[in-house]
Amino acid sequence: MKIIPTALPDILIVEPQVFGDERGFFFESFNRRRFVELTGQDVDFVQDNHSHSARNVLRGLHYQITRPQGKLVRVAQGEIFDVALDIRRSSPTFGRHVAIALSHENKRMLWVPEGFAHGFVVMSESADVLYKTTAYWAPEFERCIAWDDPAIGIRWPVREPTLSAKDREAPSLAQAAHFA
Repeated sequence: MKIIPTALPDILIVEPQVFGDERGFFFESFNRRRFVELTGQDVDFVQDNHSHSARNVLRGLHYQITRPQGKLVRVAQGEIFDVALDIRRSSPTFGRHVAIALSHENKRMLWVPEGFAHGFVVMSESADVLYKTTAYWAPEFERCIAWDDPAIGIRWPVREPTLSAKDREAPSLAQAAHFA
């Protein structure tokens, strides 16, 4: 496993060591001991989620305000444009984001710690996105931020994504609930 820093110090790209030959490949998608050694963060994942979406489906920017979730995101099939947005008011990087391509081909993962909103758009015909979370889903605390808020300036690679009603009605970053 290799850790690659991003423009936001708390957001990390996790690149597994892949063993492949003519039969296929094998890689360890998570090893807690190795993650702690490389990041200094001892995370306790309590839930695994699997999302299947069609091309141009945009999910996000989502977070839980009272029971925040750290997420380790990867793609089992397809490709996504993945985004993490800092929504911690006290952070020097508040309102800034990181965006990277995650795919079944590059096998990279994105570590999105608590205090960040997360979203993605599917770039391939479809995508299966798997993510581990550090807190259980709590729908009463779920919040979202407008994916197209010009104050954030995310350069999404789609103009007219397919959105849920929740994502169509999401408030701007300025109007949304934040972390301290």
